[in-house]
Amino acid sequence: MGVVLTRGGNVSLGEVAPGLGTVLVGLGWTAAAGYELDASALLCDREGRVSDQNFVFFNNLRSPDGSVRHRGAAPAGSGDREQLEIDLAAVPDEVRRIVFAVAIYEAAQRGQTFGQVRGARIRLTDPVGGAELARYDLVDEAAGESAMVFGELYRHVGGWKFRAVGQGYATGLAGIAADFGVRVLQQAAEPSTPPPPAPAAAPFPPAPGSAPVPPAPAPFPLTATLPMAGAAPVATPFPSAAPVPAPAARAADPRAAGSPAAACFFDPAHGAGSASVLWSPQWGTPRGIHACASCAQRVLSTAPPFYTPPQPVQAAYPQPVQAAYPQPAPGGYPQPVPGGYPPAGVRPQQAGPDQGRRFGTGALIGAGAAGILGGILLDEALSDDEPDVVVNNYYEDDGFF
Repeated sequence: MGVVLTRGGNVSLGEVAPGLGTVLVGLGWTAAAGYELDASALLCDREGRVSDQNFVFFNNLRSPDGSVRHRGAAPAGSGDREQLEIDLAAVPDEVRRIVFAVAIYEAAQRGQTFGQVRGARIRLTDPVGGAELARYDLVDEAAGESAMVFGELYRHVGGWKFRAVGQGYATGLAGIAADFGVRVLQQAAEPSTPPPPAPAAAPFPPAPGSAPVPPAPAPFPLTATLPMAGAAPVATPFPSAAPVPAPAARAADPRAAGSPAAACFFDPAHGAGSASVLWSPQWGTPRGIHACASCAQRVLSTAPPFYTPPQPVQAAYPQPVQAAYPQPAPGGYPQPVPGGYPPAGVRPQQAGPDQGRRFGTGALIGAGAAGILGGILLDEALSDDEPDVVVNNYYEDDGFF
């Protein structure tokens, strides 16, 4: 199972699937009977605008370069309702984001909203092995909206990342058209019945006694006689100017009438997005969003990253205790024995064996007295002063002999 995201979370495709070239985007939902939902992809440029050719939906199943392809209904057993295939390497450089949206067909006429849609989700899979890379489940993200942006792929540091969006639009396709500038969506959101023509004004009757108005002269014929050598003159009509087509009527911006076009971007539970502010996402291009008054005030008064949720504090890994280097014993390093070096001012070759030592007279007298006393003691120890003892060895006559 891939990375499970919450609203606003993102994941790098290069980290979850290194070397991925093509990604399969599956969109799923469970709706009540009579609901028709259509998935689409919008290829946005650096300014967040989408041309008509870069809007991929059921009437335009692939982008002009073929990098985005709508595969229609998903195969049975996949768990998806519709799938789109994106060749990441073939996406043009001017396309910075690919937005994936789902809209309810004829939601306004049928009175249908996402409040009766359950299990809405978007997931990214590897088309080769079928492994799921990332997933985002829209848990009660919308109630009164008739169109939703599920997620988006966007460029980041030479690669691609996926973000879970979950933004709803109360005006369906018209809301998406207002945000991305897609004229096809704007025309699809307009009513198909044209307004009745205004009645022609009746001519005023001529005043009594006035001269009748002469009829208008016939229009000058738009022909000219062009003489040609060796041929009779031929009347050639001038080319009439091509009729200038009337500009296509654009869907009226509901925000001009005071009603918001979308719910609050940060939390649909806050109500309608009554304020339009410039939102700087953590990764990607800044773009305008609709937010409630409190969220808009927070965006305008708080420096980024106000959108980043607080991260839990992670315990640091224990660091190993390093053994200290051995220190010298108290008292410092051994010093040279005094007298071992020649005195100052005397060169080494001038120093004799007794150079540097001086003996006083008292020392000489003490040394001589000590020698005399030592000799006396030695003589006493070696002399034999005991009296001579004569031992007579004889036997008394006991009469036995």
